[in-house]
Amino acid sequence: MLLKNIQTWLITIPADMFNRIQSGLILGVRLWVAWQFLPSGWLKLNSWDSTLFLFKEEYRVPLVPPELAAIAGTGGELIFSILIVVGLFGRLSAVGLSAVNAMAVYAYAHVLLSKGFEAALGQHILWGFMLLVVAVYGPGKISLDHLFSRRRMTPPQVGDTHAIAV
Repeated sequence: MLLKNIQTWLITIPADMFNRIQSGLILGVRLWVAWQFLPSGWLKLNSWDSTLFLFKEEYRVPLVPPELAAIAGTGGELIFSILIVVGLFGRLSAVGLSAVNAMAVYAYAHVLLSKGFEAALGQHILWGFMLLVVAVYGPGKISLDHLFSRRRMTPPQVGDTHAIAV
């Protein structure tokens, strides 16, 4: 009996408490990381001449022309951020935004790996871990992915003409 009470107080109750905040926590992670990339993509889009200049002169993206890198980077920041916010294709979007993040670090490594830029590099690492959490655990219950998966799993009812096929 004593062992059961200890298990309840040390394992079951804390697990129940943390389980209750999972959806809000993962939503917060999604919103925070998207907010880092969405304004950056928007700025690139609205200052396209400056964006092209940076991709030609400052960023060192390998294997692709600077114009294509600018389009891919800007599009990735905007599209994957929006998908992360609404939780649509959450895991795939997290992987896509991780690729944008990793490429940004690589392309700007000559600055980010310099003395005095440790905090900037640390932010990219933090965002990478946050995106890894979304990729591994999914976007949570407050997401379109969850909404659509629940609709698919609901068995059709008699007379239901709007059932979604699995």
